[in-house]
Amino acid sequence: MDKNFEIHLKERSLERLSSISKSDIHSHAGRGGKVDYISSWAKAEITQPPRKFESLNHMQSWYSDNIKIYCPGLQGHLKRWEAAFAQASKDNITVLALSFAASEIDFVGGMESFIKILKEYNQQFAPNTTFLPELTFDRACDTEDEFSKLDEILSYDFFKSVDICCDEFAQPIRNFKKIFRKAKEYSLRLKAHVGEFGSADDVMEAVEELELNEVHHGIAAAESNYIMKWLADHKIQLNICPSSNVMLGIVESYAVHPIRKIYHAGIPVTINTDDLLIFNQTISQEYLNLYTANLMTAEELNKVREIGLKEASYYVE
Repeated sequence: MDKNFEIHLKERSLERLSSISKSDIHSHAGRGGKVDYISSWAKAEITQPPRKFESLNHMQSWYSDNIKIYCPGLQGHLKRWEAAFAQASKDNITVLALSFAASEIDFVGGMESFIKILKEYNQQFAPNTTFLPELTFDRACDTEDEFSKLDEILSYDFFKSVDICCDEFAQPIRNFKKIFRKAKEYSLRLKAHVGEFGSADDVMEAVEELELNEVHHGIAAAESNYIMKWLADHKIQLNICPSSNVMLGIVESYAVHPIRKIYHAGIPVTINTDDLLIFNQTISQEYLNLYTANLMTAEELNKVREIGLKEASYYVE
């Protein structure tokens, strides 16, 4: 299987790459499917995203105008969740972490309904996929309000990890310490979006303040050899999303993406889609993009794939 992945990369065969077991451990649930899946369901021709977005606001506007408009209400929201599981099966994603906000739990009628729907989707659309649900908080949220709901949500023993997303500069990362200490009490794996738009120092601060196990994005760490060594020594995993970085203009192209530098610094890294409905690159395409850009070898990318497949081993049933 390992050698087949390398062979298919060298052949540049997207179809064969899709047959190999992979992970996607940084994906927002409502944005985890493919555009053509939603297009077919909605019977609509959806405009392809631009090669690059001008800003996060531009990205959000495109998403609202071209995806959400065809997915209104509860039915549309559920269809986007369904699309994420369907895509996992199609691309042989055997380890899948999808993130959900607490507001999405309320939207479907509470935790019992939320769990039932997702377990059914997992079984129906991606029965061979290990599903790792992640609870995510908006960086701009009212942390005290979110903390007040946490015991009830986590008492169901459904979520496997916790995350902070959206605007990295909305408020200091330390404001989430109480939430993350509570999550740690429930044995959740601790993650946060940081170092996508911020600095290497921001990455190190977040890991230290919240005792993170993993960082979503974190590519700013490449700015500091000291911080990269520190992350490597502490075995902090970075879940990197190459197409997201390129299309948001954080990185000029796949050919100069810092994942190579980070990988060679000894930091465990994974390759992920982030928002597939927006960036429109599957996990297989993400690997192929890096390989065809001559950034990393097939052997290196296979080792990255293996790191991602280990994700499920971090969680105890």
